[in-house]
Amino acid sequence: MSSQFSTSKSGVNYFLDGLKLIRQPGLRSFVFIPLTINILLFATAFYFAFGQLQVLFDWLDSQLPEILSWLHFLLWPLAIIIMLISMSFVFSSVMNWLAAPFNGLLAEKVEQKLTEKPMYTGGTVDLLKDLPRILGREWQKLKYYLPRALLVLLLFFVPVLGQTVFPFVWFAFSAWMMAIQYCDYPFDNHKVKFDDMKFALKNTKGSSFSFGATVALVSMIPIVNFIVMPVAICGATAMWVDKYREVYRNSNIAPE
Repeated sequence: MSSQFSTSKSGVNYFLDGLKLIRQPGLRSFVFIPLTINILLFATAFYFAFGQLQVLFDWLDSQLPEILSWLHFLLWPLAIIIMLISMSFVFSSVMNWLAAPFNGLLAEKVEQKLTEKPMYTGGTVDLLKDLPRILGREWQKLKYYLPRALLVLLLFFVPVLGQTVFPFVWFAFSAWMMAIQYCDYPFDNHKVKFDDMKFALKNTKGSSFSFGATVALVSMIPIVNFIVMPVAICGATAMWVDKYREVYRNSNIAPE
């Protein structure tokens, strides 16, 4: 079956395709909704976190001798940067759950645009009925992720060797998980089983890994990572159309 999958295009190219697709008429509204939710939640959380940081630094200023008051100007920007990076990673995970229904819709609309063929996925009522299954799929991804993440984290505690190879192993694992996370939306729209989706990605390792690695790298950039989710979904759907769609065609696609 693996020979049926196309391997002609790299994952980096699909991510760049995603950047183009999010600006296409007819797709912007589906990008705008989850993006707006993400920004509003992030801004609210940042506002409260910033307030707590202010309290912490007021206490720290009262404890430091005057000769060390210059540390305030050094630590403030460092604390803001750390807070932004930490919150960005946390919100990326949270938003995958909150925006899962919107992400599926975005993948559907991108596929319709690329193939110029409608998909029979129903309306809003059908989406609400399908919500438990959609969230169940996110739970499936989380169950796949957690034990493997813990195993990779244990590697860090291996003396010398662990600290040396851990960053590379963690990045490789993160790249694989990014490919699974975002490629799963178009697969799931066609009710392709989770294990079958993994099988397909493993049989196109080069493009899957390069796509996931690109998403992982861009996700490390605070603020910029707000747009990673819609871009990655669009890029992953373009990859689905090129490499997997003909293999996994089903009744969700309107007859030609």
